[in-house]
Amino acid sequence: MRQFKGISDVYIAEVLTDDGTTYTTGTPERLAFVARVSKEVSSDSATLYYDNKAMAVVNSEGSDEITIEGSALELKTLALITGKVYDEATGMFVDSERTVKNFALGYKEKMLDGSYRFNWRLKGTFAIPATEANTESDGTDSNGQTVNYTGIFTETKFTKAGNNGAKGVVVSSE
Repeated sequence: MRQFKGISDVYIAEVLTDDGTTYTTGTPERLAFVARVSKEVSSDSATLYYDNKAMAVVNSEGSDEITIEGSALELKTLALITGKVYDEATGMFVDSERTVKNFALGYKEKMLDGSYRFNWRLKGTFAIPATEANTESDGTDSNGQTVNYTGIFTETKFTKAGNNGAKGVVVSSE
């Protein structure tokens, strides 16, 4: 029986090339410390009826919607994933016009038996995350951030994907 037990090590790498024949990324770097990752696949199906009976089913698969709940993003990382500007000299995030970039997204799922699943989503973009900060109280409350990633198929075809584009790969340590 397989059960998920933990999540860690969320990394991103900018997609530098995805032109149909070549796929390359930059060096991976940590996105944030993570509390939860969830993934939903946009899909639909429709049944076609002819001669008073169901004769065929048409299926479609769209994007992956991945939600990452974790620590508050570093300003430099926030600028990178949102296509905004970060000034290294002053440590300043500038909420400027956006330049959308594609990123690969990786994370490690721990299984109940101690093995791991290593996930790499190959291409997608990040939505601009919301931020919430509350007044201090005598409690232990604090806020991180939730980041949403939309994964799509690559233009580049991969042999291991049946000579098709791919949205991601998952490899088990067992």
